[in-house]
This record gives sequence, structure tokens and C-alpha cells, in this order.
Amino acid sequence: MKIYCLKRCQFLPISQEEAWDFFSSPRNLSKITPGYMEFEIKSISGREQMYAGQMIHYKLNVLPGIPTRWVTEITHVRELEYFVDEQRIGPYALWNHQHFFKAVEGGVEMRDEVHYALPLGALGQVAHWLFVQREINAIFNYRFEMLESLFSKHNRLSKTA
Repeated sequence: MKIYCLKRCQFLPISQEEAWDFFSSPRNLSKITPGYMEFEIKSISGREQMYAGQMIHYKLNVLPGIPTRWVTEITHVRELEYFVDEQRIGPYALWNHQHFFKAVEGGVEMRDEVHYALPLGALGQVAHWLFVQREINAIFNYRFEMLESLFSKHNRLSKTA
């Protein structure tokens, strides 16, 4: 099984606490997911704020017009610093998404590291080359832009308040 890795880093002009509050609420994921994916949370176990062992059930279109069930488990949480979600049911043979938050001057540095693998062996590798890699990059590019938009507005509002 071929394992791929995507790494992203983004500066947000907010405090580490504000970043944590936003990202530790599974409900905010829909705000940073492209609309064409028709992302919908079906259920969240336990409380709304994330914790290790929390299960989140989604429905989304991984491919246009093809609804897919996806279940992730929050496997590790260190408040304000990082959390990890792993796919339990979904389109990938492996999905491990690590989210890191570090206070830096003027805001927070947010890092994502995603390790993923596709099913179907060589056919999965061809699919990765043809469209999966491009799609994952597009999703994270969208996420980057949405976070820029959300938090640059937030920062302007907090300075004027």
C-alpha cells in the first residue's frame, strides 16, 4: 500500500485559544469544506467539543454526485496544541490527519499533516495520479482561503470593537 503525505502550514491572526475553539468544534468543519462536497454531519458522539475517542459520522460527495459515508475518530487530543482524526469508515484505505497549533508572534501557526492511502493497489495509485491528489490539494486550498477570509475579518472586527 502506497502512503501519501500532504503538509500545509498557515498563519492565522488570532490567539491559540481562538484557533482551538474553532477547530475543536466538529461543527465548524462544514465552514471550511467546499460546497460541492455537500458535507453534512450526521452524528457526533458525546459532547460537542472534541475529545479522544469521539466518533463523527458524515455524509459527503468525495466524487461529484456520489454520496459517501465517512466516519472519523478523534484519536489524540492535547488541548490548545494538537489533535488527530483517523478515518474508520470511508473512501480511503488509510486517513490520518494531524492538526497542530502553535502560538507565534501576532497569532497562531496552524499545521496540517495528512497521511493517506487509497484502496485497490495499482488502480488506486493511478487514481491518485489522475485526480485524487489534485482533489485533496483543491480541498486544502479552499480551506486555506476560507480560513484567511474568516479570520482576517475576525481580526479586523476585534480591532475595531
